[in-house]
Amino acid sequence: MSFQPIENYGVIGNMRSIALVGMDGSIDFLCYPDFDSPTVFVALLDANEGGRFQIQPQLTNMRIRQLYLPDTNILLTRFLAEEGVAELTDYMPIEKDVEQPNEIIRTVSVIRGNVHFKMHCQPRFNYARSAHRTEIAERCATFFPIDDICPPMALYSTVALEQHSEDVISHFDLQAGATATFVLGGLRPRDQPPEMEFVGQRFQQTSGFWKTWIAKSKYKGRWREMVNRSALMLKLLISREHGSLIAAPTFSLPESIGGVRNWDYRFTWLRDATFSLYALIRLGFVEEAEAFIEWLKGRLGDNAERGPLQVMYGIDGRQKLDELTLDHLSGYEGSRPVRIGNAAYQQLQLDIYGEMMDAIYLANKYGDPISYAGWQDVQRILEWLRKNWQRPDEGIWEVRGGGRGFLHSRVMSWVAFDRALRLAQKRSLSGPLDEWQRTRDEIRNDIFTNFWDDRLQSFVQAKGTEDLDASALLMPMMRFISPVDPMWISTLRAIEGRLIEDTLVRRYDVKRTHVDGLPGEEGSFIACSFWYVECLARAGDLERAQLLFEKLLGYANHLGLYSEELGANGQHLGNFPQALTHLALISAATYLDRALSGTGETVWR
Repeated sequence: MSFQPIENYGVIGNMRSIALVGMDGSIDFLCYPDFDSPTVFVALLDANEGGRFQIQPQLTNMRIRQLYLPDTNILLTRFLAEEGVAELTDYMPIEKDVEQPNEIIRTVSVIRGNVHFKMHCQPRFNYARSAHRTEIAERCATFFPIDDICPPMALYSTVALEQHSEDVISHFDLQAGATATFVLGGLRPRDQPPEMEFVGQRFQQTSGFWKTWIAKSKYKGRWREMVNRSALMLKLLISREHGSLIAAPTFSLPESIGGVRNWDYRFTWLRDATFSLYALIRLGFVEEAEAFIEWLKGRLGDNAERGPLQVMYGIDGRQKLDELTLDHLSGYEGSRPVRIGNAAYQQLQLDIYGEMMDAIYLANKYGDPISYAGWQDVQRILEWLRKNWQRPDEGIWEVRGGGRGFLHSRVMSWVAFDRALRLAQKRSLSGPLDEWQRTRDEIRNDIFTNFWDDRLQSFVQAKGTEDLDASALLMPMMRFISPVDPMWISTLRAIEGRLIEDTLVRRYDVKRTHVDGLPGEEGSFIACSFWYVECLARAGDLERAQLLFEKLLGYANHLGLYSEELGANGQHLGNFPQALTHLALISAATYLDRALSGTGETVWR
């Protein structure tokens, strides 16, 4: 079987786990029961051996349309042909009781004609490493993994099921107006199977949940549909139990086809903390912002291997995220190795201290004041940073070619002390303020002295180089430099000349710098493209910013979702869907909309 393009997928979820549903009606990726659990279906990374759950009408010359029902995360796939029209509705119910089984509901219906369907449920537990045995009873198939790593699962159905080896299949016909339903999830007690007659009620409850939630959004601007879709997608990535936000629900989707830049993103990055809070606060989602703030507070008391904080954490805050390769999986279109875990958790990345302090500052500005114990933790962290901000590190892009003195790490170290000083002044908090101010000013002087290249008329990626980096686009957004400062404008022009094609922005020149220590290439980085748009808007170039923003919207997939990168031919690359991309979209859309309306910012650092 062949691979579908990454952009051919939609996602469904319930803030515990997420499934990727292809336009062919196949669930090709599912970690179960949690975001970072082993997979049950992973055909996305091995089309032949990975396992899938497919429901498809047997129609000739089908045309397929896929859409979300308005203001929900309920996915509808429509199959159209001369002999009939059928629809597949996929969603994961949002249960009030978190102890309820975590389930996927799939309902097929026929709109016109008499349609024959084929269903094939092919679980492959523990990243397709564990065998299982299957038992079939009355319209129920139960899958028992032979090890204890994965929980057993059950498939309930309104049509007859057949066992095929250890898989389950079903062939059935439906006439116009008829439906069939499948419920896949955790094993229920024998006397409590899902009540299929109440599936319609569960659909209405799920639809109502999403519509009620998105109605809280304060954004009423020009790009409401795309902003709301980004918000709905981000909500899927927020752990209902912990309040943390994962970077993406997938792992090892390649940054270039056939390449080795394949990483696991099913974790929470501190780097996303500021962007997450900024987006949630801008849109008015107070509960999610408060839950994420509580999770962040829990990290203040941690101690990591390379400093008080580490780059990323498990959704529950765990620190150990060992990186392994799954050599038995062929990888997306042969892109190997397939990795789970992420060794970058052991890196030194100094920018995270700025992102953490910016998040704390925003939380205090728009939420509850910081506690005494929390402020003591902040002082402890800043004392460490005061002694270590000049160290070489792996930087925002988590390079694996050795540490350097990166510009972005310096800028965010400045942000850490700047926000701490602002917070102390606003909340009348005590601390070594004079020392913090001296350090902040020392960092600022270091940046203007050692990271400015007179020949290029630009700030450079790292001390002692002439390389450029798109992370510099965050400098005016973080209030380090004015968006109309001549030094910044010339830096922006230099970045445009080297890293930008129209509205597509590369992080850095892979061929020129060799900074990441990896072979091969990568595509343009979509979040950087939205940062570029926001920089143009902040500099007052609103007409160009709007044009490029609307062109960027055209690179979304058919459902308004984005991956991490775009290839040379516009194909989506990297893990999908990507939180940072959608966070950057929300930031650019809200700022640009207010600038065009002449209302200015209502949320600012």
